[in-house]
Amino acid sequence: MPAHLLAVPLLVLVSLTARGLESPPTDLEEARRLLERATTEGTAYDHVASLTTEVGPRPAGSAGDKAAVAWAERRLRSLGIKEVRLQPVQVPHWVRGTIETRVTSPFPQPLVAAALGGSIGTPEEGVEAEVVAFPTLEALREASRDQVEGRIVYIGQRARRDATWAGYGEAVAKRVAGPSVASGLGARALLIRSVGTSRSRLPHTGTLSYSVNAPKIPAAALANPDADLLERMLASGQAVTVFLKMTSRDLPYETSANVIAELPGSDLAEEIVLIGAHLDSWDLGTGAIDDGAGVAIVMEVAARLAALGRPLRRTLRVVLFASEEYTLAGATAYSRLPADELDRHVLAMEADAGAGAAVRLQSLLPEAGLGFADTVAELLRPLGIERGGNAAGGGPDIRPLVARGIPVLTLEQDVSAYLDAHHSPDDNLDKVDRVTLERVTAAYLATVYLALQAEGEFGRMPERGP
Repeated sequence: MPAHLLAVPLLVLVSLTARGLESPPTDLEEARRLLERATTEGTAYDHVASLTTEVGPRPAGSAGDKAAVAWAERRLRSLGIKEVRLQPVQVPHWVRGTIETRVTSPFPQPLVAAALGGSIGTPEEGVEAEVVAFPTLEALREASRDQVEGRIVYIGQRARRDATWAGYGEAVAKRVAGPSVASGLGARALLIRSVGTSRSRLPHTGTLSYSVNAPKIPAAALANPDADLLERMLASGQAVTVFLKMTSRDLPYETSANVIAELPGSDLAEEIVLIGAHLDSWDLGTGAIDDGAGVAIVMEVAARLAALGRPLRRTLRVVLFASEEYTLAGATAYSRLPADELDRHVLAMEADAGAGAAVRLQSLLPEAGLGFADTVAELLRPLGIERGGNAAGGGPDIRPLVARGIPVLTLEQDVSAYLDAHHSPDDNLDKVDRVTLERVTAAYLATVYLALQAEGEFGRMPERGP
């Protein structure tokens, strides 16, 4: 990329200084150089290729999970990061087992489905019952017990393709809360249309959350073409009966770890800038976009800053969180670090949006820090990144820090293709575009560098409830 395209206007520098945080021109020039080099010479793709090839699927508590922790510790050290440690985390160990799903009447044929994460299995003989369909979770909530009791509930809401998370947010509640809503009305099992936008005959898994106020029932997601098939059968007006047999189950908890790496700072070493991603994945694919790409981004940022050969002002902390997909055990364990250590954090970022292009810089900063975000956005503008608002929520693993009032920056990415492969057997390395990933990583790198070097204080946001 031509150097002149990454120039930062003086006007922005003046605005930044006036609003409380200052990035000296020398730091802005260094950030520009880092951005340019990482865009053209980055190796983030190599990290995700290594993780998906050498480890592959890594659900919490599995052998793959343990292998991923060992891989991450080894690779971080090989990248020149000397301070690497493991924070032990007790994680759930759910196993998928086998699944058999088929229509038994009026038009017998098999269905392609996957158990939802955390689901119980069926009785050994399976479950066979008439299907009752609802378009949304809200429609199911309004149903009577007479409509549901003794049946298999099906929720057909589609995931809408969108460049933001809006489409996912609209559809995911049926997966998370659907099983308990259905069981509270007497259902024997739940089937949902996968929370995914792919038209391939591949189901998408993802965690459910059982309520303590309702019995647990088995729950599975149908591949989109199979959901279409079931809906056509239901539209015939004839009673549709489905057989479901699942052997999924919970095993005893296992010990995993948050992998924590640090580049100690200099004069502001007590202040921590955290960048995180989650190391675990679901078991159907190799976890390339969820969240191998995020792991690669934060590793590459740390490696490139370590390669500068000198300490930056603040301490950089990289956290590869355990068990984000199922129960957020790693985030919970991290939030239980001593209060004085948590209070050292001045800014947090999370990379958990796949490998799509970065399109917007969102912030959650006090007034005195907004000029800093404006300057970062101006630096990133040649990459097609615009300045967003000041209502960033942070990703799942850093939400406990957000609750403590720690400021956040979020690089929003284009997720219009993300739900094609998310949580499915299609989440593999071929979904990661090398050039796009390196550009996203470059944006993170420049942002983190400026955060580490900024003069002034980030301050605190109001604390929130958990």
